[in-house]
Amino acid sequence: MSPILADSSSGSLPERDAYGKNGFVHIKNPHLDLLPEDILYHFDLGTKTHDLPSMFGDVKHGMGIPSISIMLHELIKLLHHAKCRDVTIIRIGTSGGIGIEPGSVVITDVAVDSFFRPQFEQVVLDKVVVRNTELHKELAEDLLQCSKEIASFPTIIGHTMCTYDFYEGQGRLDGALCSFSKEEKFEYLQRAFTAGVRNIEMESTVFAAMCYLCGLKAAVVCVTLLNRLEGDQIAESHETLTEYQKRPQQLIAAYIKKQLNIS
Repeated sequence: MSPILADSSSGSLPERDAYGKNGFVHIKNPHLDLLPEDILYHFDLGTKTHDLPSMFGDVKHGMGIPSISIMLHELIKLLHHAKCRDVTIIRIGTSGGIGIEPGSVVITDVAVDSFFRPQFEQVVLDKVVVRNTELHKELAEDLLQCSKEIASFPTIIGHTMCTYDFYEGQGRLDGALCSFSKEEKFEYLQRAFTAGVRNIEMESTVFAAMCYLCGLKAAVVCVTLLNRLEGDQIAESHETLTEYQKRPQQLIAAYIKKQLNIS
């Protein structure tokens, strides 16, 4: 059973339902109310220069924990200022599979770190703050149910391991640096599989932690481009990889249609 970890900055457990009765996005930062204007630098938006409740911005970000963290801070503030209600956020992307066939779609039940722990460690000032990385269980089950209507590719629920690095951090032998043997690599990946990890990527822990703290219903859905127990290089053709990358989109589209009662 995954432990519920408190944010040490608050000394209490985060609330799953932070919306209250009105459904608005909850911001866990009392200092925002003291700002004359909140500038969302990376979106080129501001609470005085733009009518955020009546508009929506196009969100683009880079790769890995730092990039998605910046985007999420400003996206969550945007949702708050725009007075959005009952928000569901789903991250889709690509990943490396562990013990599953390429092209499989993994719905994350919990994001884990490189030690297979369900937590995200954030350095705040000179302290390490540990945050919970559980995702919305009901949403994951709903997505899995939708996948049963799509027979063209397999979909599973499993743990997703999030790393800070694409090469050594994921046990790859094909980077500019490699400080371990082939045998050590496969022993580590096998331990990950035994711990319930079914894919590896670079954003899920901070995504899960921030959404959890702000009371957002969230999910992570990634397609696997290869089975890391069989190698580090992607062998599929460009056409096949392009088709793989559409699979999370197909699943999320089916979920949205179901929520909107669109046949």
